[in-house]
Amino acid sequence: MTVRTQVVVIGGGQAGLAAGYHLRRLGIDFVILDAQTEPGGAWQHTWDSLHLFSPAAYSSLPGWFMPPQAGEEYPDADHVVTYLRDYEKRYELPVERPVRVQGVHRDGELLRVETDSGTWRAGAVISATGTWWRPFLPAVPGRGDFDGRQLHTVEYRNPQDFAGRRVIVIGGGNSGAQIAADLAYDTELTWVTQRPPRYLADDVDGRALFDAATARRRVLDEGRTDTGGVASLGDIVAVPPVRAARDRGLLKATPMFTRLVPGGVEWADGTRAEADAIIWCTGFRPALSHFVPLQLRGRRGHIATDGTRAVDEPRLHLLGYGDWTGPASATLIGVGRPAREAAREISALLAGTT
Repeated sequence: MTVRTQVVVIGGGQAGLAAGYHLRRLGIDFVILDAQTEPGGAWQHTWDSLHLFSPAAYSSLPGWFMPPQAGEEYPDADHVVTYLRDYEKRYELPVERPVRVQGVHRDGELLRVETDSGTWRAGAVISATGTWWRPFLPAVPGRGDFDGRQLHTVEYRNPQDFAGRRVIVIGGGNSGAQIAADLAYDTELTWVTQRPPRYLADDVDGRALFDAATARRRVLDEGRTDTGGVASLGDIVAVPPVRAARDRGLLKATPMFTRLVPGGVEWADGTRAEADAIIWCTGFRPALSHFVPLQLRGRRGHIATDGTRAVDEPRLHLLGYGDWTGPASATLIGVGRPAREAAREISALLAGTT
């Protein structure tokens, strides 16, 4: 099967849906190819206690405010999944699933998208695959020697799985703090971070973070000195469960160890911590293996972009991977603006005006 369309969007999560919304408004023919079997993107695979940083109204995709969740100031992941499913239906977005993209190739004036369900040929491609599907594990000595359970953020679900066990959580970002707080009550917890935890002020939530990211973009656009944006405020949003565990003295960070040993971890001075399980909350990398045929990656595997557009392939846009593809573009509320800009650039490209 070969299908011709104007635009192929790869990924049916929040970034892909935002792109679809703006493409639809511009009257562009497109399809969204999603590898998942159900709507909701990565939100349907998170840990049970995960909540947004912001109220529903400040966590919305373009065109439609997220409805509030009864009894919750900050909606949980299930509510987000429901919202994304309903958003897809509301705007009748053409999502094909499950379709796994295997590679994107140049094909004359078009791009050819090869999948496990056929081939699509298009004038432009938007990649919106995110990072959840590519968890990062650092190269720590002895990682293969540890004889307990090792898992990444993507595999963690709830503290019941570890009740009464000795658990080491590694990571000083939001996922590390939240999972450590989740485990602080029913496990023998050791929380390990590269540097002392930097909590944002307790009254800072996603609204303030989006404002900081927007202000940084304005400063950069005007050629002024970089304010640092969200990173200048801290690493950890003090959501209620994190605040509660911290204020009870249950979140005490330990510096990074030197290596893993069969029964746990060891520091440079020979001190050891025994563990039954280690949870690596060590972040993600962009899921971009489908672009290998285009040979776009430069140093450290990075694809150079101007806004969302790939510098070396103007028919390709990358959306929702973080600040390098638009400030706050990896968030629900932040992805709308770069999605709109990508759709407008593609519209101009298809019209032959760029």
